[in-house]
Parts: sequence; structure tokens; C-alpha cells
Amino acid sequence: MEKILNIIKKYIPKKLFKNLQPIYHFTLSWLASLAYGRPSEKLIVIGVTGTTGKTTSVYLIAKTLEEAGCKVGFTSTAMFNDGEKEWLNDKKMTMVGRFFTQKILKKMVKHKCQYAIVETTSEGVKQFRHRFINYDILVFTGLYPEHIDSHGGFENYKKAKGKLFAHLKRCGIKYADDKKFIHRKISGLKKTDLNRVKKTIIANADDDHADYFLNFWSERKFAYTEEGSKFDGKNKNGVETVSYQRVEADKDGTTFTFNKTKVRLRLLGDFNVVNAMTAVCVALSQGFSEKDIKNGLEKIEGVAGRLEKIDEGQPFTVIVDYAFEPNAVEKLYKTIKLIPHKKVIHVLGSTGGGRDIARRPRLGELAGENADFVIVTNEDPYDEDPLVIIDQVAEGALDKGKKLNKDLFKIADRREAIKTALALAQENDIVLITGKGSEQAICAADGEKITWDDRAVVRGLLENWEKDSVI
Repeated sequence: MEKILNIIKKYIPKKLFKNLQPIYHFTLSWLASLAYGRPSEKLIVIGVTGTTGKTTSVYLIAKTLEEAGCKVGFTSTAMFNDGEKEWLNDKKMTMVGRFFTQKILKKMVKHKCQYAIVETTSEGVKQFRHRFINYDILVFTGLYPEHIDSHGGFENYKKAKGKLFAHLKRCGIKYADDKKFIHRKISGLKKTDLNRVKKTIIANADDDHADYFLNFWSERKFAYTEEGSKFDGKNKNGVETVSYQRVEADKDGTTFTFNKTKVRLRLLGDFNVVNAMTAVCVALSQGFSEKDIKNGLEKIEGVAGRLEKIDEGQPFTVIVDYAFEPNAVEKLYKTIKLIPHKKVIHVLGSTGGGRDIARRPRLGELAGENADFVIVTNEDPYDEDPLVIIDQVAEGALDKGKKLNKDLFKIADRREAIKTALALAQENDIVLITGKGSEQAICAADGEKITWDDRAVVRGLLENWEKDSVI
């Protein structure tokens, strides 16, 4: 059905299609839901949105609920899980097509999942991909300027996120038994004998825009906040506040406490405490114990492409991370300072397709300020000239004092860029490769997708590290 509609779309004049876009996207969402039997009605659906932290939050929520005894499926930027198997996202999209989403939700129902987690983006909301998904819990991780070119400004970007929260009021009532299975047709049991799934909003209260999202209708509201913050201790408009404290980050992970429960995360970076608190609040909202929450979080070893260490026995550290915008890169540098090291060699680029062009020199500046060697390379150029993008990123590094072909290199071939970084690395150095994480393709001109995985490329190069000193 989707293929037929896409064929029809090709024959519609562009100007006319622009006017018809809302109808087209809405219709696709409706047809997809109908085609797969409205599967979201049979699951407790959690939507996670925000500028950063979405993917890690999805994974932490899933693993925490699994520890509590539930079967969970999810869709995210990094991975998919249909309740039976887990695999890397190879679609180069965070919120994938409506038919794919409804199909995987149906598989989750078939595989007897109680929960489905859907990483939900502003671009997805803009194209009505959230419609005909019956959400029960919405999680807001935080907001700052990103994708604003696409939305025509930050306020429009914020409002696009807001449409998801407004959608919650349209979502139908569900009833779950004590094992969290949804019952649509009730025979022999009254609705009062089952637990109504309360529509819930969970927000990062320390974000400047939390109030905007907490002010949308819901039956229950949670806010997570660091102890001592401006929000701490307030029960504002019926919001249930969960505080965390005593955050300590080191080279092996991060420790924090909530409700007198101490958690030792194996994830690097104190920002992952904020991501973990989404899982804490979701689990608490569903009535699960603090013991289950602690056990679930402490078992997680890492998230694909998020501060992922690649270890093939080399005498230096290689880290692959998805960070592609300035705020995330700043947090990344703060985190790697906890790892004892000599030099930092940073391989980075920036996305094409007109996406937030202003961030390109800023990324170069951050690398120029914090890394000893900067290697600027191709990332996802789409229909833009990759060399122009590379020049724009490199300009920022030059402004911070880096010298071309001395401690700053421009290498268009991403494999060669990574190879050069590994060649420069010596004992106890850190090679940082950012922008793609676990993504499975490079997006080039005319819709071409070139098969790619930073982690696989690094492993392949490191296999020969001692044998022939190619790198």
C-alpha cells in the first residue's frame, strides 16, 4: 500500500503535493494502523521525545521493565526490538515509516509484549507519524535548538513536540491486568477488576521548557530533578517529583541515588543519570519496585554507538559516539576527561541536507579547543558537496589555532580519516569518532545509502594493527 502511494506521489506536481502533504501523511498513518489491526491498542505504549537522550532513555526504560518481569519491544535511532529479537536500526531514520512502525508493533503483540517504546521525533510528528498510535506514557528528556531549520525556528520546533503531548488526550482508555497485559474485550470481569492504564507525562524538570510539557493534559505527571535544583521538592499542579542526588562519575561509570536507593551505572558520563531517571520514573509510574529498577539499570553494559568503546587489544582507547551537535559534543568532552589519557584525536564531520548549517563551525571550534588532533571528514552529505561541509567544520578548528596538515586534517574518505586517526594514536591516547555511532549507512546524493558502520570499520582496521602496521 505504501509503495503504491509513493508511486502515485511521483506523478503529482510538486506545488500541488506541497498543499496535499498533510492529507497524504495523515492518510498514510491511518492506513498503516488499519492494515495491521491497530496494534497499539493492545500494548502499553511509551513515547520518548526530546532533543537529546532519547535513544539511551528508550534502551534504559526497556531493560528496566524487562528486569521487572515484562516483555518489551521498542523502536529507536540505534536499535529495534520486536519482543523476540533485537537488531540495529538500518533505516537511517529515528521514527521510521508508519507501515514499518505499525508492523513492528503488531509483532510485539504477537510476541506477547506488555510494553512498546517508540522514540518519537518532531519530524515524525510533523508528518503525523504519531497519529493512530495510542500512547499511554510520554517522556520529555529536554529541549534546545536543533532541527530548527527544518521547522522554521525554535518555537515551531517546540510546538511540534507539543503536538505529541496534545495527542495524548485523544488516545483511548486501556485496561491492563496485574501482569500488565491489555484487555480490550472483557469477559467475566468487570472493568473495575482490571487496572486502568493512566495517561502519564514524565518530564525532565531541570530543563527550561519542562513546564510547557507538564502543562498538557494527563491523568498523572512525574518530574525528575536533581536535588537542590529550582524544581526540587515542589508538588506543582499535582506533579509527583522524584529527586536524585550524589552523582559521582568516573572512568568506569556513574553512581547516583534516588529515594535512598543507590544505583551504579556502567555507563560513562553523568548525563546518563538524567537518562536513567526516565527509566526510574516510568517504572515507578507502573508500580514496579525500587529493587527491580536498581537491578535493571545496573545490568546494562552499554548502548550501541553511545560512548561505545572498541577494544581489539590496542594500547589506546577508541570511542565511537553518535554526538553530532554542539551540546552533545560538549558533554562528550566533559566525560572523556574522566578517562586517563595523553592525547585526544577527534574524527568528526557534519550532516548535509541543509540541516542546521550554523552548527558546523561550532563543532570545529569544540574539536579545536579540546582535541590535540582534529580530522574532519564526510558524515552524511545528502545532496550537498561534502567538501564544502568539511571546509565549514574545519574553519572552526582553524579559528581555535589548529594548523592545517599539522594538527588539523581534512580527509573526505571517512575510512581513510579513521585510519589516519588510528595511525596517529599512541599508547594511552583516545581516538574519538563522532557523528554516526551505530548508524548503518552514509546518506549521499540522490538518495543513495552507502553501507557503513564506524564500529565495524574500526574493528577491521585494528585487526591488522600489530600484524602489518598498516595503521
